[in-house]
Amino acid sequence: MDNVTVRELRNNGGRVLQRVADGETLTVTMDGRPIAELRPLTGRGLTAAALLTRWRRLPSVDIEQLRHDLDDVMDGSL
Repeated sequence: MDNVTVRELRNNGGRVLQRVADGETLTVTMDGRPIAELRPLTGRGLTAAALLTRWRRLPSVDIEQLRHDLDDVMDGSL
């Protein structure tokens, strides 16, 4: 994890944030002491429209074939 100073963040904010957007986690320091951490956001959700688009592209499932395949691999004694 790299460090950036408050001054560097102020003077080169765009470049520092681009580093974070590229996946780096940075510690912001003031007078040599760590005071904050900049890291990429994770787990951004999809919109409802994007989810519906993905759902519509899913292949259809033959439920009888799925049951047969599961029966073949499952232990019947359970």
